[in-house]
Amino acid sequence: MNKLHAMQLFARVAETGSFTAVADQLNVARSVVTRQISALETALGAKLMTRSTRSLSLTAAGAAYLEKCRVILNLVDAAEAGVTQEKVEPRGRIRLGLPLSFGLERLMPLLLAFAEQQPHIQFEMDFSDRRTNLIEEGIDLSIRITAQLASGDILRKLGTCQLLTLASPAYLNLHGTPRSPDELRHHECLAYSVDLSPSNWAYPVAGREERVPVRSRIMANNGTALMQAAARGLGITRQPDFIAAPFLARGEVVPVLAAFDAVPLGIYAVLPSNRYIPHRVKVLMEFLAQALQDKA
Repeated sequence: MNKLHAMQLFARVAETGSFTAVADQLNVARSVVTRQISALETALGAKLMTRSTRSLSLTAAGAAYLEKCRVILNLVDAAEAGVTQEKVEPRGRIRLGLPLSFGLERLMPLLLAFAEQQPHIQFEMDFSDRRTNLIEEGIDLSIRITAQLASGDILRKLGTCQLLTLASPAYLNLHGTPRSPDELRHHECLAYSVDLSPSNWAYPVAGREERVPVRSRIMANNGTALMQAAARGLGITRQPDFIAAPFLARGEVVPVLAAFDAVPLGIYAVLPSNRYIPHRVKVLMEFLAQALQDKA
């Protein structure tokens, strides 16, 4: 048994809570992972995990051992990065979690340019607007656009964008134009379901945040889909400027409540909370931060 490799597997299984998930990440049979963990327990003379058909939990010895494993594995990663060629010439695989619309429209051209500059880096890209668990899904770097940060996230701010409230001229002619956020209560709204509070839209009013409950005729986890619905006159939506731009340019929607849309959204690089950050990931973050600030 390679004890370092077994420790790495143990840490992954403990963090994901699944032998199968780790096996899938590594593209090996589940039995390979379970044998390594069993061998590690035998070598230590202690039970590290309690398994059942539906769940996995750490024993007290397993929880204590995991903390020591994390320290050792981070030190190993740091030591290797300091002496390998990757420190001079970034190399290896980066698994990215990317928001769908922003990822396709803004990030893909930048990532392709970066790939041309760094031929020894491989990418695996997962496009989704849902909030991912980086540790469970093996994501090295996720890009999130939000005004509400989750506690515990490790972040690097890459840039900002503006959140706009929008509706089609046809909708406003038929239903009237809201003059204050509170008037949204009387309108059909099109809400982004990935928001932490999709049925309550926050606006700065008189120097404080005011949350307005809205009824959502259509709710979706993608902003472009909601913009299409707004352009068809089905309601009022609230979207970042990079999604709204082509619809505004074509005159399909117009801004409403512009005096209240003053809070920018942050564009963040989010990192797993339990790992040493590889040099290749740091290089990519610096590249994206510079590129997005240049476009701001």
